[in-house]
Amino acid sequence: MAMMTAALKDGEPTSEINTTPLIDVMLVLLIMLIVTIPPQRQAVKMDTPRPNPDAIVKPTEPVRISVDFDGSYRWNGTPVTLAELDQRLAVEARRAVQPEIHIEPHRLAAYHYVVAVMASAQRFGLQKLGVEGGVT
Repeated sequence: MAMMTAALKDGEPTSEINTTPLIDVMLVLLIMLIVTIPPQRQAVKMDTPRPNPDAIVKPTEPVRISVDFDGSYRWNGTPVTLAELDQRLAVEARRAVQPEIHIEPHRLAAYHYVVAVMASAQRFGLQKLGVEGGVT
């Protein structure tokens, strides 16, 4: 209850209105208004697709192609030549779900060795291709 006292001259009465009860009444009326308004119950009919458990495709393991500093290649740890690499990329490109191709170049590998792998993957239409940090 805020009340202001001021120094009165010659015994004059103060004519201040106490607004606290007015504010309390307004808040009660506002709460009653909010409670009594009916909620809007609009329904939007949507035809959503039903999940098909047979159509769920499991992600394949990524193919890791390592490029060594001397230009040698490894397919998931197995040494391969560039011709064998092209054959394996062609097989992976024909799959229904293409795997991710992760190229892991050695930090001292020449750029053209890495670009040769990227060009082969692009030539066969592989979409998911990434270069990971250099192997030490």
